Amino acid sequence: MVTQIQQKNTQLIHSGRNNRVTQGSVNPVIQRASSLVFNSVAEKKIATKKRAQQALFYGRRGTLTHFALQDVMCELEGGVGCYLYPCGAAAISNSLLAFVQQGDHILVTGAAYEPTQEFCQIILKKMGIETTFFDPMLSAEEVAALVQENTKVVFLEAPSSLTMEVGDIPGIVQAVRAKNPELVIMLDNTWSGGLLFPALQYGIDISIQAGTKYLVGHSDAMIGTAVANERTWDQLREQSYLMGQMVDADTAYMTARGIRTLALRLKQHGESSLKIAKWLAEQPEVKAVYHPALPSCPGHQFFQRDFKGASGLFSFELQQRLNDEQVANFLDHFQLFSMAYSWGGYESLILVNQPEEIARIRPNIQRKLTGSLVRIHVGLEDPDDLIHDLAAGLARIHQ
Repeated sequence: MVTQIQQKNTQLIHSGRNNRVTQGSVNPVIQRASSLVFNSVAEKKIATKKRAQQALFYGRRGTLTHFALQDVMCELEGGVGCYLYPCGAAAISNSLLAFVQQGDHILVTGAAYEPTQEFCQIILKKMGIETTFFDPMLSAEEVAALVQENTKVVFLEAPSSLTMEVGDIPGIVQAVRAKNPELVIMLDNTWSGGLLFPALQYGIDISIQAGTKYLVGHSDAMIGTAVANERTWDQLREQSYLMGQMVDADTAYMTARGIRTLALRLKQHGESSLKIAKWLAEQPEVKAVYHPALPSCPGHQFFQRDFKGASGLFSFELQQRLNDEQVANFLDHFQLFSMAYSWGGYESLILVNQPEEIARIRPNIQRKLTGSLVRIHVGLEDPDDLIHDLAAGLARIHQ
């Protein structure tokens, strides 16, 4: 009798672990290879014919280690194929490049990850591709109204980078599809780890993650993933292959191993971050908390409707704009929160952005900050210890 797996966390433990890739071990093997040897001309012909279907053909097409991770990602996000990239920025840029050419137009959320915006403003602009950035809190109908005859891609992100807005993703998908069914719709799904927001179920064509964050989970490897549906997979795969995109077998192995604990880690990140967010909302130094699970976050109603839970990343706005000396005094003395770019690991991180910095990288967004914006990633430490550390930090603002 075959057991029917119903729960995603069970699926993540067992997916991508067939006998071909494990060869008797618990985890898939690490197969490092550039050349893959054929024992006969007939075998070479079969591998060539099936090179896009996980046949061992050439190292850049993948090894057993890569195939195992791709299978895990497809089960996690419900796609027919997954391409692997050396980082999240590569996954974003190559996914966009796969579907545009000179003279095309794309729509991009104006609160996207800053390197995403810069790629559009610098690289795509140089290639003759026009980008329209839009406020993520526009209605679905308002976003659809921005679709032009030459629009080829709509790029979304939820929640937004830094400011954490949650747009009406299903509504936007439905509205732009009604305007042009051929549009390719992509989503930066890193915040959810692919587990908290089932992007492809909501009509997204390609779900992109900086797997560096929650998939790896330990801040010691960089990788990007793009999980595609049937109508986009072939083009994404072949265009990315021609661009020379790949990842090494060791990183693929570490990512697949990290995903085994993804559900447990996200559950703890989410519970701890919500506890801390609620505490911050009560502090006199805090003007607003931008955590999607709280009503104070723009788009909270869409988060409640569409997401299966929260992760560890959110922001809060202080009542005042800190000067340089105050920022240094605030950040330099935390015991548990470290200053670092990236997030998604087991450790807690903190950074400060000033209102004018946010305004510079969010020119299309009407909501303006007046206080310093603090972005934190809540790790796997005990939340009470993290609250104690934050309380000391807030107290330093007055010193």
